[in-house]
Amino acid sequence: MVKYWGYVVSDSWFYQRALDVGYPPAKTLEESRGIISLASRDVMAATGVLSYARIRRVKTPKGKSFWCIALACDDPCAAGERLPTYAPPEATYKALKEALGKEGPPHWYRAI
Repeated sequence: MVKYWGYVVSDSWFYQRALDVGYPPAKTLEESRGIISLASRDVMAATGVLSYARIRRVKTPKGKSFWCIALACDDPCAAGERLPTYAPPEATYKALKEALGKEGPPHWYRAI
């Protein structure tokens, strides 16, 4: 079971981010997926983590699924992920933490 270390983000947060940076509201499911992709790349680029973070779907311990801006992966065989297997220092993701409005450190979440 692969786990990702990062911050969970709701669809609605990504939709609001997209509106805030000037993207039109999504009207179809396909457009919604595109908006999430664009908004996630936008926030990762704006906070300096785009080159080493990935957007992945995860499940919380309570069973709810979210998007995760992953900064690490516990599976060393997932070479295609190009994510470290250890948690990076806070200085590397502090701007992301602030942009997402998160209080604490990232957590490990199970991949879907």
